Amino acid sequence: MAAALPGRCGFFLEKKKRFCKMIVGRGRRFCGEHATMEEGSSRRIVCPLDPKHTVSEDKLDKHLKKCNSREKPRPFVCACVCVCVQVSLSEHSRAQLESLLDKLKTAVTGLQCDVEDRVLSHPALQEELNNPKNGDSAHKHLKQQSSILGHLEALGLLGRGRCFVEFGAGRGKLSHWIHELLLVERCSTRFKVDGKHQGVGVEFERLQVDIQHLDLSKVPLLTQKKLPLVGVGKHLCGAATDLALRCLMETPGLRQETGPPRKRLKTSEPAGPESVVPAALPGPVPNPDPGLHPGPVQGLAVALCCHHRCEWRHYVGQKFFLQRGLGAEEFSAFCRMSSWATCGLRPAGQDPPPQDPTSQRGDHEEHEPAEETDTVNGFLSAAEREQVGRLCKRLIDGGRIHFLRTRGFDSRLSRYVNSRVTLENVLLTAVPSSSSSSSSS
Repeated sequence: MAAALPGRCGFFLEKKKRFCKMIVGRGRRFCGEHATMEEGSSRRIVCPLDPKHTVSEDKLDKHLKKCNSREKPRPFVCACVCVCVQVSLSEHSRAQLESLLDKLKTAVTGLQCDVEDRVLSHPALQEELNNPKNGDSAHKHLKQQSSILGHLEALGLLGRGRCFVEFGAGRGKLSHWIHELLLVERCSTRFKVDGKHQGVGVEFERLQVDIQHLDLSKVPLLTQKKLPLVGVGKHLCGAATDLALRCLMETPGLRQETGPPRKRLKTSEPAGPESVVPAALPGPVPNPDPGLHPGPVQGLAVALCCHHRCEWRHYVGQKFFLQRGLGAEEFSAFCRMSSWATCGLRPAGQDPPPQDPTSQRGDHEEHEPAEETDTVNGFLSAAEREQVGRLCKRLIDGGRIHFLRTRGFDSRLSRYVNSRVTLENVLLTAVPSSSSSSSSS
């Protein structure tokens, strides 16, 4: 190579026998890493935060304030950690299993948390649902998103001047339809849709943090605006649901009332971006006074998933279990049995169906079974295992509903999509109870 490419660094790399290909600044000959070759340039030193890159010595102070390796402020507080030892069901004797089943049937007797069939939709997604370019997997997720938004609207939660917190946001597909959303996701996710909402008058923020460490009272966006909060989530696996409920219900200041709920959307409005997602439109701040807490929780809608991944230490329904003479041991067993609701009809030893590689989250994340050795061969039929699994899920969710009711919320369970769309098709919703709202006002 006779000379460096136009607009590229003029430093020749002896080892690679070519010029550096890094882009240079206007009026510069060398890139940042080779800027020391410029006449009159300051000496470059290794960054004290990350030795993998260098920085101009005279610009060190400025660099340290924006270096990607700097310690960033975290909107959460650390939680204590305890260890819970799980015992496989295969290690239980038949007598122990029969005793567990008797306790389960006794505990669910008279339980007031029936699951109703309530498949809804929202016009915001109608165009995408009718788009032939969307494959089966995308269509499946669109149906779920449409029904979740339909439930939010039916509860009067899709109004102006609200902030939506999506837990386990992933790529943010659900929040894509709600615009003014604060996303919470533990893992870094590729192909996010956050960028589609930048520069359109919408405050859209993603927090990469484990839900168990999240403290909403330390999130500037929430404490500054003090907008009423709505929690949403699509398939929050196991303990993530309990952590999200605690995050919403036990953060200081979240239950403080700021005024009556705003006017809900009308389903007859056209399905345009502005009319479908009014939260994207700027609304008045209910409480302009400065403070250290966000607005109150006005409701939630969370699609439940993977009860076998629940943990006693995080479970919000511990008091509910203890009142029924049950504890951590029974909870652990019921969690593992709950997987039978989604794999109970599969004969023991049969491999699960192949997963769709184009799935947005993957079916294995929505209803991954517990270890196969937990299947009780010769003791229960496939249909009986499925029924036991559903009772376990119902009991676990009963504790969550009890937790919400003790916090002044009316809560219920709904089958929000057909089981052919997803086996994990139960949605947990909650809004402040009328008695609680009247007493606070």
